[in-house]
Amino acid sequence: MSNAGNEKANPEDLAALDKLKDAYKQIRSELSKVIVGQNEVIEQLLIAIFAQGHCLLEGVPGLAKTLMVSTLAKSLHLDFSRIQFTPDLMPTDITGTEVLEEDKVSGQRVFKFIPGPVFANIVLADEINRTPPKTQAALLEAMQERQVTIGGDRHTLPAPFFVLATQNPIEQEGTYTLPEAQQDRFMFKVFVKYPNYEEEFSIAETTTSDVKPEVTAVLSADEINHLQHMVRRVPAAPHVIHYALRLVRATRVLESDCPEFVKDAISWGAGPRGVQNLLLGGKARAMLNGRFYVSTEDIKAVAHPVLRHRVITNFNAESAGITSDKVITQLLEEISDRTTGDEVAPELVNAFAG
Repeated sequence: MSNAGNEKANPEDLAALDKLKDAYKQIRSELSKVIVGQNEVIEQLLIAIFAQGHCLLEGVPGLAKTLMVSTLAKSLHLDFSRIQFTPDLMPTDITGTEVLEEDKVSGQRVFKFIPGPVFANIVLADEINRTPPKTQAALLEAMQERQVTIGGDRHTLPAPFFVLATQNPIEQEGTYTLPEAQQDRFMFKVFVKYPNYEEEFSIAETTTSDVKPEVTAVLSADEINHLQHMVRRVPAAPHVIHYALRLVRATRVLESDCPEFVKDAISWGAGPRGVQNLLLGGKARAMLNGRFYVSTEDIKAVAHPVLRHRVITNFNAESAGITSDKVITQLLEEISDRTTGDEVAPELVNAFAG
């Protein structure tokens, strides 16, 4: 593939690009001291961080989700906060509250703001579907606005700011399902799967010993902020934008060019945030791999975590075992990633294969 994008970057950007590529390897090396496997999950978390997005993490208990995120925060030298969501959790338990305090000098009583756990660089919202919608909404507002408003005063959250919310897919009793419109606020939905046999052997061997590995910080908060702004400057050629648009628009059942297998399996498709996050995720992935340009391969690599919670399957699909991931895989196979921006998407098949 051509390096034209790198050649057009200025020397400072190229130096930062090399630093990020090296830092990416070091971060993975540091995480491997504590976390066994889960390479794809780690890559997607880092892409989301550098693209200034948030992640919804889904996996059964015991897969080291909390440990993974706290270790990632250490390797990036960021403040980490964990919130255990429960049915009685209130919005102020997350955002913070004002308390009445007496000034010892003047004797007057004044309100003082006490920041909540959301005031951290990396926030783990554990089991977000266990808390009522009002509390869920308080966190989602902080994610979107990157600030909280208490008593009419706005309090800016620290930068960088990254929320990772977890959901347990196997236990739904006593939970409050996160609505699709609110899931759309998350850049990625990431699946954490069981480790393979060799990985689980290594987990069993290392976690039952008395060895506690030390994790070294690789990047600072200021460096991460700079790299996040760099991601936005990575150029995307018109044909790459067209490809992302074709993917997203093909999920919308009301569009005239929506393929028949999508209409049969999907009740609702992705909105404009889908296109935005495909491009931002592709740009961040390109930078992690040392490139200052985004390709259609980068778009393909982030398509599943970007679209799986934005593509809602209908009853017919669910009864046939067709998931949103299968629909996305079929779209990736059928939609052309041609290298010119003027071409119309090719005619797609009219039946869902597999």
